Amino acid sequence: MPRFEQQYEEWLVSNLKNESNHRRKELLSKGLGHGTVEFLRKVWFPAIGNFDHLFPEWEVRDFNNGYRYLDLAYIPGDAKGGIGIQGYGPHARDLDVRRFKDLCRRHCLLALDSWTFLPIAYPSIIEEPKQCQQLVLSFIGKFIATDVSSTLTWLEAETLRYARRLLRAFTPFELAKHLRVTDRHSRRILHHLVEQQLLDVAGGQQRYRTYQLRV
Repeated sequence: MPRFEQQYEEWLVSNLKNESNHRRKELLSKGLGHGTVEFLRKVWFPAIGNFDHLFPEWEVRDFNNGYRYLDLAYIPGDAKGGIGIQGYGPHARDLDVRRFKDLCRRHCLLALDSWTFLPIAYPSIIEEPKQCQQLVLSFIGKFIATDVSSTLTWLEAETLRYARRLLRAFTPFELAKHLRVTDRHSRRILHHLVEQQLLDVAGGQQRYRTYQLRV
């Protein structure tokens, strides 16, 4: 069995086994939606490599004492991150005023309850998985300091953490300002990390201009 399929099945069974809430348990027993599974297969697992701290069909309360469910909740420690897979049909093309208002209200409720919410469009999962992986790495970076190799220097390790927190490519000057080193030294760090295939050159030809995390 492929590595993703095996870990996915084990993760889903574990969530079912450990859940006492009958509402969530019933949802989980029906299996996850196609969009959620494809997100896990094409985006989350290739970028992160595990399902630690990730919970499907996570129940949250709304203002009317009802229940809503996040496609995925990422909960390392006391942090609260939510991920929603936005299908093009129901969330865009066929969205009426009532459902649009409800979607906005849902995002407001999550924000007021201290959730960091990441909406991912299903077409992006299929057409732009690498960009989605970049978003997920930045999303993870808001909650935890991802481990880096012990063979890296402190400045190199902090450069990788910096890259993981950003949602875009960055310049040597920006890195130099963050690390409080010279522009020349920041370029040496970046070139070394590119040589180790930990960073990619995002722009520039004659002289490298911007860099981003390799995914």
